[in-house]
Parts: sequence; C-alpha cells; structure tokens
Amino acid sequence: MEDSPWWRDAVVYEIYVRSFADASGDGVGDLAGIRSRLPYLAALGVDAIWLTPFYPSPMADGGYDVADYRDVDPLFGSLADFDALVADAHAHGLRLMVDIVPNHSSSAHPWFQKALAAPRGSEERDRYMFRDVTPSTEDGARQEPNNWVSVFGGPAWTQVADGQWYLHLFAPEQPDFNWRNPEVRQEFLDVLRFWLDRGIDGFRIDVAMGLIKAPGLPDTDPGFGAKSPIWSRPEVHDIYRDWRRVLDSYPGVRAAVGEVWTDSAEDLALYVRPDELHQSFNFAWLEAPWSATAFRKVIDETLHAVPAPTWVLSNHDVVRHTTRYGEGAPDPSIGLARGHAALLAMLALPGSAYLYQGEELGLPEVKNLPPEARQDPIFFRSKGEVLGRDGCRVPIPWAGTAPPYGFGTGGSWLPQPAEWAGLTAERQSADPSSTLAFYRRALAARRTLRGTLPDAMAWLEAPGDALFFSRGRLVCAINCGTDPVRLPPHEQVLISSGLIDGQDLPPDTAAWLLTAG
Repeated sequence: MEDSPWWRDAVVYEIYVRSFADASGDGVGDLAGIRSRLPYLAALGVDAIWLTPFYPSPMADGGYDVADYRDVDPLFGSLADFDALVADAHAHGLRLMVDIVPNHSSSAHPWFQKALAAPRGSEERDRYMFRDVTPSTEDGARQEPNNWVSVFGGPAWTQVADGQWYLHLFAPEQPDFNWRNPEVRQEFLDVLRFWLDRGIDGFRIDVAMGLIKAPGLPDTDPGFGAKSPIWSRPEVHDIYRDWRRVLDSYPGVRAAVGEVWTDSAEDLALYVRPDELHQSFNFAWLEAPWSATAFRKVIDETLHAVPAPTWVLSNHDVVRHTTRYGEGAPDPSIGLARGHAALLAMLALPGSAYLYQGEELGLPEVKNLPPEARQDPIFFRSKGEVLGRDGCRVPIPWAGTAPPYGFGTGGSWLPQPAEWAGLTAERQSADPSSTLAFYRRALAARRTLRGTLPDAMAWLEAPGDALFFSRGRLVCAINCGTDPVRLPPHEQVLISSGLIDGQDLPPDTAAWLLTAG
C-alpha cells in the first residue's frame, strides 16, 4: 500500500554493465553510458536500476571475479563516474542497487595473492578454503579433497605449488572465501558501508546461499536444499542478520535482495525473515514452463511461504524468456506473444518485479555466436558442449540500421545480429505496436494502480489452460491454451498483450480487467 517501503512493489531494471551503453568507444558498456540512458529508463517507467559488477577485475567471469571491492574498473570509468551516476539516477527518480559478490573473490585479489605466498596453516590462507587431500579411496589415490564440482563444470578444486588445494565453486579464477573467518565477515561489513556511504539504495547479493560450507566439507549429492553441505547452510543467516543491521543503520530505506537458489519456497522464505534480507529472487517463476498449471503452482507456493515476493522472467544467467517460451512452437512470434502475456501476469502479482535489459525490446537469445567471440567460462570449461550465457548478454541495440546500433562508436564486445535492425529502441519508440511501447503502457498501468490494490490475491474460476485472479478491482486473465477462452465479468479492459475481439481472450494472451468493486 502507499506506506510500504519502495522495494516491496518496485519494478527493478537489471543493467548488465558491459552490454548496456558504451560512452568511451571501446566496445564495452560503462558507467557514463548508463548515465546517458537514464532518461530512457525513467520514460520506461521503472523504479530502480541494479548494476552488475563494475569493480576492478581480470574479467575471467564478466566481473564476477572481483579484485578490489572498493573501486571501479577503468574499463567502466571511475569512482567519480559512479558518484555522478548515483546523483543523476536519483535526480531522475530512480533508485540504484549494486551487485556484491561475497562468495568468492578474483584470484588476483591481494588477499589471495598473499595466501598463495603464505605457508600452510597461515592466517592468509585461512581467509580462503585451502585444504590438504585426505585419502579416502581404497587405493588412497584420491585427487581432490572431496567430490564437489564447479557450477561451471569440472572439479571445484585447484592445486597450488605446495600441494594444497583451494575451493572454487565457480571458475579457478574465483576462489571461495572462508566465511567462518571473522576477518572475512568484517571486511564485507566495511565494503557494504563503503557503497552505502556513496548513496546507493541497496545490494543484489551474488550466490547468497553459498557462503557457508558444512564442517569437514563432506562429499555431496546434487541439490540446493538444506541438507546440502554446500548450499543454504543454517549459519549463513547469521551473516545476513549482521548485514541487515548495517543496512538499517542508514537513513532512508536501503534494501538487499539475495540470489538464492533453493529446492522449495519454504527454504527461500528463511532468507527474508524480518531481521535478514528484504527479498530473495524467486527463480521458480523464471523456470516455470508456459503452462497455467505450472504458473499457478509457483504462485501458490510462493505466496504461501514468502513475504514480499519477487518475480523475474529473465536475467544475465539464463536464456531470454521470449526464446524459452517459443521453443517448439510452430511460429517464432509465439515466444514474443507469450513473453508479453507473462509480463502482464507478473506485474499483476503482489510483490516486486525484476526486468532484464533488452526484454522491453523483445530481444531473443542470440544462439549463433561464433566460438571465437564467446567469453563465458562455462563454454570453455565444457569444451564448447555448453554454450553458456553469452547469448543473453549481447549489447543493446539503440539506434541505426547496422551494428553496433548506437551501443557505442567502437563496435561491441559481443557481435550483434543483423536482424536486430528492426528491434532498436529508436525504431520501437516510434511504433505504438512495438514491444517497447507495450512495456511502457504496462508499467504505466501498474503505476496508476499502485497503492490501491490489496496485497492478497484470489483465484477465479477459469476454463481450459487459463488463469484468472483478482486483486481488489483488478482482474488478470492469461490464456496459456490453444483455444480462446471467455473473459470473466468486467467493466473495462485496462490493457491487453494482444488484440481482444469481443469477450474472448485469444491463446498466448493476457489482459488486465477492471471490475465495479
């Protein structure tokens, strides 16, 4: 309602910094480029922006390998550029959140370099997860301390010159911190304060469920649940209670949202208790197939267990949802139509929504990137068997008829498809039937209803593979089936994702209806 904190029902726009806008002309997006596009974001109608990492980094994983948590990589600008961005964002009515990467640092981080130079058992090595091998196979020839595998493929362990091994749940260039070390905990409290002092409005926490590992580092089976020795250990919640105290000590409302992959909504809810994180990403919604049954299951489980829920369809780590929804469809345009419908359903639900840059342009996944252009470590660690995440990270097309489409003056770090000439922001701004125009209308409609709708929703009877639900006067109807369905009673169609003829809702279409109540 009107007195709710901003994050509770905000629409947050994720900016993958490398791919948003390039002001320097080097082919890589930067902070000055983002500043130049703030009017576009304000006109789009979002409430806040979230920046992926911009810290000094060797870029082994697109900046998620941080070498210095208190500075800006020259590739992206300077601290002065960052301060100017914060000020300009606030002047445009936009809040600004930054990514923080606490599970691991870069192998180039000074702490890790000191650890490599230090002996076994040293204070320097205790900041990370160094271990000796304890033979546990019949022939005593085990090669790593345990059977953990990297999220990016291959073993989660790398051996150093003196024979010890260090843990990296991701790339070898991303050694995991030892969060049982008080020095690590204090360091990140200080990092939080550094950026909060610069006026940011909150943090997105990378791999938020992974900081604490089980004592003894036992072997594991796959899974993210509470029984895993790797993920969602109970001790991680003490860390976020400390973080919440820091956030609450600052004026205004500073928020934290966790990247938390769990096996259930109940596990997810543990992260958003009143003294911990404000929100956690709801990846079950992102992973749901195009199905009324699947959507309803996720909505029910989420709203039953999670206060202040979040909803997200795409981000920088997954295949873009217009492509996912179109897999196997007879017409490529079906994926886009379903994406529009899913957006309306998402924006009608209680909670906040996270958008990923370019989805407002209807950008598809770029699947045909040449191998020599790819940069995702997943692609290299899988020897090309897994394409990785580059396809959703191709830079934004802003204007013009040929690459780099106004992204900058010096090309783009990933090649843009020729067919994107029809998807530029410039071209779509002039077309009232475009995806960009639809997003603007949808976000404007949501704003007109802000503060007037209850937090609770109710299901209405719906035919076939359709969902109807209400929040006060607002009724959202989405048709995931193959035949038209009759709309529920209403006085007005506020917005629809496709053409509605009479009282029937076509397949792959959603609508917002207003009732007399």
